Amino acid sequence: MRISLTGRNFLTLRDFTPDEIRYLIDFAAALKTKKREGGEKQLLKGKNIILIFEKSSTRTRCAFETAAYDEGAHVTFLSNSQMGKKESLEDTAKVLGRFYDGIEFRGYKQETVEALAEFSGVRVWNGLTDKYHPTQILADMLTIYEQFGSLAGRKLVFVGDARNNMGNSLMIGCAKLGMHFVALAPEELYPDKALTNEMTALAKETGGSVTITSSIEDAVKGADVIYTDVWASMGEEAELEERVKLLRPYQVNAEMIQKTENPNVIFLHCLPAVHDTLTDMGKLAYEKFGLSAMEVTDDVFRAPYSKVFDEAENRMHTIKAVMCATLAQTLQDSDGKPIVD
Repeated sequence: MRISLTGRNFLTLRDFTPDEIRYLIDFAAALKTKKREGGEKQLLKGKNIILIFEKSSTRTRCAFETAAYDEGAHVTFLSNSQMGKKESLEDTAKVLGRFYDGIEFRGYKQETVEALAEFSGVRVWNGLTDKYHPTQILADMLTIYEQFGSLAGRKLVFVGDARNNMGNSLMIGCAKLGMHFVALAPEELYPDKALTNEMTALAKETGGSVTITSSIEDAVKGADVIYTDVWASMGEEAELEERVKLLRPYQVNAEMIQKTENPNVIFLHCLPAVHDTLTDMGKLAYEKFGLSAMEVTDDVFRAPYSKVFDEAENRMHTIKAVMCATLAQTLQDSDGKPIVD
């Protein structure tokens, strides 16, 4: 099947078919191989890209910058614009559309990245909003594929605040790709019902499933992937004490891993992780709550089955695939696989 994503925005995986998502994963894998061989074609040569950041970042910024430079694009990093302050979002989008070929946005409101796409007239990519984190999911799926050789039928358990952008996006990604998604959370942190119903129906079509539960034993048995995220995201620090009360029983630890009864299980985390007391958040966890770690213990985080740094590297390769697929004319073979030679 021939797939063309040229001219498309990348705002949420809800906008993409299973075949299109698989194409992006295949493309990322091919680009990763090509980078390691030192033979990239620079598909974005002559393109100008701007990165707009309302939230701080390590992986997202570095992944977009290195991916763009590898492919020959020029990058502007912007964290102090007049957007929404002295100038309307619409006006800023129209100005940036005159200067740039692509816009990445990482910030708070999904409506902001959607407005940038509506008014700029150029390609827009969601680097994270409060609702979705689609580039992270592509990296997660590439990592899972590298470990198991397949995605369909794999069981992924997301442990923590299942209402957040990662819970939402993993549910969508798993449902699209025929995987079995489990949200393991206290009832107070269950995901949005409308999204859950939508993805449950979709999963039935793709051969996957969606399960929401507060039972650790029921959730993790047979899991291929245990996935967690921080208990309080950026901007939610005031809610930390309440989150600790709710999520303390759901810390990913060696006991939870053992309950999967799967010797090949892997652990994933979108990072940063509070797995020790070496960070400001880790020190706070210890001083205020007596915790040496929050969402994941240090022994799990550093275990051989933890693939968090493979996952982090894959942010770059999958982001590169998104930018190239939406900005450049890419070639495919007779089976629809991307050609990067």
